[in-house]
Amino acid sequence: MSDMTDQTRPPIVAYGPLYPYLTEQLERRFTVHAVAADADLSTLPADVRAARALVSFGSVGAPAAIMDALPRLEMIGLFSVGYDKVDVDHARAKGIRVTNTPDVLTDDVADLAVGLLYATVRNIAANDALVRSGGWARGEKPALSGRVTGATIGILGLGRIGRAIARRLEPVAGAILYHNRKPAADTPYRYVADAIDFARQSDVLIVATSGGPEAAKLVDGAMLDALGPQGVIVNISRGGVIDEDAMVERLADGRIAGAGLDVFAHEPHVPQALFAMNHVVLQPHQGSATVHTRKAMADLVLANLDAWFGDQPLLTPVV
Repeated sequence: MSDMTDQTRPPIVAYGPLYPYLTEQLERRFTVHAVAADADLSTLPADVRAARALVSFGSVGAPAAIMDALPRLEMIGLFSVGYDKVDVDHARAKGIRVTNTPDVLTDDVADLAVGLLYATVRNIAANDALVRSGGWARGEKPALSGRVTGATIGILGLGRIGRAIARRLEPVAGAILYHNRKPAADTPYRYVADAIDFARQSDVLIVATSGGPEAAKLVDGAMLDALGPQGVIVNISRGGVIDEDAMVERLADGRIAGAGLDVFAHEPHVPQALFAMNHVVLQPHQGSATVHTRKAMADLVLANLDAWFGDQPLLTPVV
């Protein structure tokens, strides 16, 4: 489709910043109008308001206001698995289709979850800092760490990513438990129906559930208390799934042992109290941030757009 003339290129909106490869490919196929995520939507010119599709990062999404500002909008192509920042009900009511990018990022997110687990339990970030600061050379002794081998691993959300994490940890875990709204089909792992009991039985709690309003603060203070002072939490899902204030309080006073966090409730803003905690490992939302996966995600966004404008079925529809 790269030989389209300007007259035949469907107009689309790039809402917020996009991955450079995706931007380049969009500009070959479409008439692309860049709209900042904080733009005054009441001032959009007519050619932008004529856009038939919108593309955005999952962290930007598509609130109702941008849908209403684009009266000819037909579909939203999300560069993300999670779609909690898209007003899905509003899209459905307006007949706007929504697509996301599942599957292609599963392995990289699962790899990071396992990396965060080991980094947190084995004090890897704190010990790196000790060496770099010269503390080790001055005779400072690193604290003894916990261990992953033999631990009971609890996975909150046994979907694609949760299963990929479990497969990676099977050779070393003492046991793998999971908690979902209902038992998952075709899995060797033990289902625990009660969330508090699930946390109490887990040495490590890995949050891999989908985000969205129904998952807000799913991991609350009571669940963290059940995890206990020897427990570690890892989150590669969405920051809002954990009650962040409750988690910070319990990390500060030793009611949980540590945390490996790739996501936060108000990204890119991270609770300042976490910066001084050497039992916490922090990442800037890097779960899918490999060259291979970001290209695959972009290609899936493009494939959905090509399908829509070619009157073909969408590959990965959410709505």
